[in-house]
Amino acid sequence: MVLLESATKRVSVEPGFYIIGFETFPSISVYFIFLAFVYVVTVLFNSLVIYVIAFNHCLHTPKFLAVGNLAVIDLFLNSCTIPSMIKIFLVKDNFIPFNLCLVQMFVYYAFGTLESYALAILAYDRLIAICFPLRHNSINTMRSMSCVISVSWCFALGIIAFSTGIMTQLSFCNSVRVFSYFCDYAPVFRLACNDYTMQWSVASLLTFLLLVGPFTFILLSYVSILVTVFRMKSLDSRVKALATCVEHLILVAVFYIPLITIFTVGFYLRLIDPDQRVLSLSLASCLPPCINPIVYSLKTKEIKIRALALVRKPKIDTQQIGQSKRVKKTHK
Repeated sequence: MVLLESATKRVSVEPGFYIIGFETFPSISVYFIFLAFVYVVTVLFNSLVIYVIAFNHCLHTPKFLAVGNLAVIDLFLNSCTIPSMIKIFLVKDNFIPFNLCLVQMFVYYAFGTLESYALAILAYDRLIAICFPLRHNSINTMRSMSCVISVSWCFALGIIAFSTGIMTQLSFCNSVRVFSYFCDYAPVFRLACNDYTMQWSVASLLTFLLLVGPFTFILLSYVSILVTVFRMKSLDSRVKALATCVEHLILVAVFYIPLITIFTVGFYLRLIDPDQRVLSLSLASCLPPCINPIVYSLKTKEIKIRALALVRKPKIDTQQIGQSKRVKKTHK
């Protein structure tokens, strides 16, 4: 199905852009049904994780503070893109005003950056737990974890606010058709009719600072973890230590490998077909927030037990009500 550009049906002097990333894809309706499913799963499971952690005081620990932080970020990350993509498909209106475009750009890149930092924070938690087990409780406290998370939020929001703010220096006098699935940074500044060297430099710097930087920290953390693990004398201790890292490594692979490949091969080398780049990037951005709570959070023993108890509680209450009614009838 071809998405119709709303410019052909309305006359408007409002400055803005037309999102045309999915116009050429055949059977695009199937993909949007899949995205709707992904979004529902993202909202349900991440909300469940946030609820379980927030209302169970025994889970108010540094580790689960980091897990809850990841769940909040996942929720916002998919909420800033998937509903707008579905809206374009359903309403056939792919126009987005300039100010709203900047807001979407800011939210997407801010929470994409925070996602990257959240995975690095979880790696930090594993590093302290395995490499410094005797000092774990004194080093990784609620206060220190809160400070780490707060600094990551302030830095990410600040640097993305700056990079989004400099977009207002550009003038758009020619094409306003953004070939992406949202108001993407690089496709937008390339439409400008004045010099965008500063925006290109910032985009290149942020790719390394916000994506490659945390990924490098994670790699170095796991190098230290492996060194510590192979120094352990007991085989059981090695297996248990490595087993606590498997889920996190899956999250890292799902998030970083597709994005780094797409940005490196597509953004710099231009070797990926533009249509395939849009589809690949949308999948790489939308799937991790959906997968994270299933692969990592809900498989954590403490969260799993309390989540199951939360689901079974209504059934138990219903059974107790039924039993009490039967008892009353018997007494009568």
